[in-house]
Amino acid sequence: MLSGCGVLNDFAPMKHLFMHFSLFILMCCSLHLTAVAQDAALRPAQVFNPVPQQYADDQRGFQGIPSMTIAPNGRLWATWYAGAEGEGPDNIVLLVSSGDGGKTWTKPLLAIDAPDTQVRAYDPSMWTDPEGKVWLFWAQCRSTKLWEIWDGRSGTWAIVTENPGDENAVWSAPQRICDGVMMCKPITDSKGRWLLPVAVWNRVPDHPTRTLPPGAHVIASEDKGKTRFSLGHSTVPRSDAMFDEHNIVEMKNGTFWMTIRTRYGIAEAHSTDGGKTWTEPRPSLYQHPSARFFIRRLQSGNLLFVKHGAIDQKTGRSHLHAFLSDDDAKSWKGGLMLDERTSVSYPDGDQDKDGTIYVIYDRERTKDKEILMARFTEEDVLAGKIVSSTGALRLLVNKATGVRPNEQERQ
Repeated sequence: MLSGCGVLNDFAPMKHLFMHFSLFILMCCSLHLTAVAQDAALRPAQVFNPVPQQYADDQRGFQGIPSMTIAPNGRLWATWYAGAEGEGPDNIVLLVSSGDGGKTWTKPLLAIDAPDTQVRAYDPSMWTDPEGKVWLFWAQCRSTKLWEIWDGRSGTWAIVTENPGDENAVWSAPQRICDGVMMCKPITDSKGRWLLPVAVWNRVPDHPTRTLPPGAHVIASEDKGKTRFSLGHSTVPRSDAMFDEHNIVEMKNGTFWMTIRTRYGIAEAHSTDGGKTWTEPRPSLYQHPSARFFIRRLQSGNLLFVKHGAIDQKTGRSHLHAFLSDDDAKSWKGGLMLDERTSVSYPDGDQDKDGTIYVIYDRERTKDKEILMARFTEEDVLAGKIVSSTGALRLLVNKATGVRPNEQERQ
C-alpha cells in the first residue's frame, strides 16, 4: 500500500537535485558577474593630454573614419581613429582643432586609448549639443588580433567639454552611454529630445551581457543627456547587414527617416510614432557602395546629402559629391564634386552659423593616410563648383607618415 511517506521518499532525490542545481545557478551567476567586473572593455579609456610620442604622426601606419563639429565661436574640432597597422587591438582615437576655418590644424591634442591591450578604441563621432557643449563619442570592444573588429556588444563612450571655443578645452571623464557603436551624429528633434543613432551590428558573434538586440537603434534623452533610453530600432536582415552607420532625419511632416548602410548600399526605414517603431528596412533608390554617407538638415531647412557618385550612380569609394534637397528628399539638386579620387570615404560634417558647410573625410587609410576637409556653401552645391569666396576643397587636416610593420618587412 502506498503511503504519503512513500511519496515523500520518492521526491527526496529530486530535493537534493534541486539544491545542487540552485548552487550551480548561483555559481554561474557569480562567475558571470565576475567576468563582467573584469571585462576591460567596460572600463573607461585613458585620455592622454599631451599626446605621447607613441601616438605621433610618424608612428601611425593606419588612420581614417573621421568626424567633426563646430563650437559656437566657430572653432573646428576633428577626430578619427588610427593604429600602427590597421583595425585591431592597438586602435586609438585622436582629436585636433582649427581656429581659422580649417586652413591650419593643431597636432593631436588628445589621444584616447582603451584600458587594455586587448580592447580597441574606434569609430569616433563629434557633436555640438543645443547648449553649445561639444561631445566626443567613440566605441570600445574587445579585440585580440588584427581585423578582429566586433565582440558582439561593443559600447559607446563619450567625453564632453563646456568650453569648446578654447584650443585647450577641458574635457570630462569618460562615461559609457550604452551598448553598440555610434558612427553618425545625434539630432535634436522638434520635441527637444536628443536622438542618438547607435548600432548593434547584426553579425556574429553575439555577447552574453549585451542589453540591446541587433539593429539600428535610436537612443533617446529627454533631459539633455543626463539619462538615456532605447526608443526604438530597425533591423536589417543578417544576410544584408553590414555596420548600419545610420542617419536619422526628422521630416517636415513630423515623421522620421532612417538611412542605413548595408551590404548592397543604402536601406531606408520610416517611423510615424516619434521613433518608437520603424518599418522594415527596404533598399533605397539611391545607388551607393557599402560605405558611410552623410545626410543632415541645414539651417535653411534643406537637406544635405554627401555620397559617392551621382544620385542614381553606384561607384566605388570615389567621386565624393554633395547634393541638396528642398522637398524633403523627394528630389536632389546640384552636385558639387568634393573629391574624385579613389579611396576617399566616410564623410561627416557640420554647418557654421554663417552658413558655411564643412565636410571631413579620409583618403588612402594605409597608404597616404590623409584626413581631408571640404569647405563650401549651398550656392557652391547648386552651381556644381566653388563660386563662393570662402569655398575650398582638399584642405589637409592631418597626414600620418608611419609605416606599417608588414610594409617594413617588405622593404
